[in-house]
This record gives sequence, C-alpha cells and structure tokens, in this order.
Amino acid sequence: MSIEQEVEILRNIPMFRKIDPTKLKLLAFTSERLTFKPAQELFHQGDLGDSAFIVVEGEADVLVETPDGPLAVARLKRNDIIGEIAILCDVPRTATVQAVGQLTTLKITKELFFRMVSDFPDMSIEIMRALAHRVEMTTAQLMEARAAN
Repeated sequence: MSIEQEVEILRNIPMFRKIDPTKLKLLAFTSERLTFKPAQELFHQGDLGDSAFIVVEGEADVLVETPDGPLAVARLKRNDIIGEIAILCDVPRTATVQAVGQLTTLKITKELFFRMVSDFPDMSIEIMRALAHRVEMTTAQLMEARAAN
C-alpha cells in the first residue's frame, strides 16, 4: 500500500479529517505498518499503553476479562482507531484486542500521537467526540444488560 493510500485511510477517520494532507503524509510515513495473524493479540488488557493502532484492513475483537473468561464487547473494522484511551489517560490497557482474521494496522506511538494532538487542536475535539460516543454506547449496553438480568 502506498503512502497516498494510507493518507486516504487516515482522512476517513473523523479525528484526522481536518488535518492538512501533508501532515497526514508525515503521520503515515512515521507510523509503523504491522500485520497480525488470526487470533494474534495487538495488546493485552493490563499492558502498558505505548501506542494506538488504526485498522487498515481486516477486523479485530475487543475482549474484556470476566470471571467466566474473555467477553467480546466490540468488533473493530477498517478506519477504527484502537488503544488511544491508554495513551491519553496514561492507564493500563482497558481491554485485549485480538485479530479476527488477517489484520493490517498502522501503529502510532504515544509521542507522535501527542505531537499531532498538540499541533492540531481540531484533532483534540474529534478525540473528545469519539470518546464521548463510546461512553454513550457503553452506558446504553450496560443499561440493556441490567434490564436483561
């Protein structure tokens, strides 16, 4: 995949939409392309959060540990960003992320991610929106789970 294709993928992610294409080229160039095999973990719940990942191709499951074993709480697809909570909040990973099939990602280091947030305030706003949306979805799921019990 070319840098231009990676830039196009980045432009489809809401938090990167308003960033100048030349800056996205820099982000694509400085990020690391990684490929994961089916069932391979990107990271494990409790690990130190040192990077975020963007799904380029494939899907990944978000798994949380429960007394009954791992529980899939979400499925990530192309253009989804993974792992930003741990690097934004400086907390351990809140879940395990595992490739469903062959998975290709762009890995963005914590330092690069913070540089982008500092240089582009619009990106910070989009991150807040994305995280608020996740909280809203999680709250709705918890309410459904409580109602089912």
